[in-house]
Amino acid sequence: MFDHFLWSVVVVPPLVVLAVRWLADRLAPATAARAVAWSALAVAAASTFNLVLFALHAVAEIPLVGGALGWSTRVVYEDTERVPFVPWLSVALLAYAVVALIWRLRRHRRVLALIPPGEHSGGLVMVDDDEARAFAVPGRPGRVVVTTGMRAALTDRQFEALLAHENAHLTERHHRLARAADLAVAAHPALWWVGRHVDYLIERAADERAAAELGSRNVVARAIGAAALAGTAPRATPHLHAASAGGVIPRRVARLLQPSTAQAPRILYAVPVALAAASIIWTGEATIDLIELFISAGRAA
Repeated sequence: MFDHFLWSVVVVPPLVVLAVRWLADRLAPATAARAVAWSALAVAAASTFNLVLFALHAVAEIPLVGGALGWSTRVVYEDTERVPFVPWLSVALLAYAVVALIWRLRRHRRVLALIPPGEHSGGLVMVDDDEARAFAVPGRPGRVVVTTGMRAALTDRQFEALLAHENAHLTERHHRLARAADLAVAAHPALWWVGRHVDYLIERAADERAAAELGSRNVVARAIGAAALAGTAPRATPHLHAASAGGVIPRRVARLLQPSTAQAPRILYAVPVALAAASIIWTGEATIDLIELFISAGRAA
């Protein structure tokens, strides 16, 4: 079974990172965000399920468990005798993944607490706060939260661009892609860069939609720059902030100000998808192998 662990847990996640790095800015951001986010989540799910299988393998090696269930623990142990550390390493990695997933889910819930409950049915929510912040809160209906500090930092036209950008997040349901990528990163830390790139892609997708709505790429670029100078994205509001931190802002502005270029062939979207599919198929084979191993252990008892 070690080859399944090697492929799904060790090999595929870094391959996805390399594929996404290669595809960066070559594909339309909206479609690329969906392909990358869901592929990363599928890869992380396959990796986590493999950890579950090997954790079961580790438990099955315990003599007390073998005696209770009536199988030969020696047969189970011999399956990974050359790499005896893998089953118990999987137990540790699985525990880490579970803790990280719980922490991330709680962080997502804290985003919803940033808006006053029961006071607004949807649309724009202005919050009296000198700190410059703007973000989209998904829901039914979704809302765009803007502080008075952010509003004061923008011209009327720039504020219109900011609202178009945040509403694009809601319309395109970018929060689902952000959450998928976030959970993938929690399940497998090697996917960290992929998660960051999904953030970039959904911001780029919202930029492009806002530019199309306003009919001016220049206005949206200026709004992004002004929002970035006014304040940085707080940790409590990941992914959906108009002013993302770090070196992403110059890249977004540059992409808006340069002429539109031809996109790469759509077949390239299949690269991360194919890696995810291969990992899922291999995980299915690992499940069958474990079941057959347990059957063999039972017969040898």
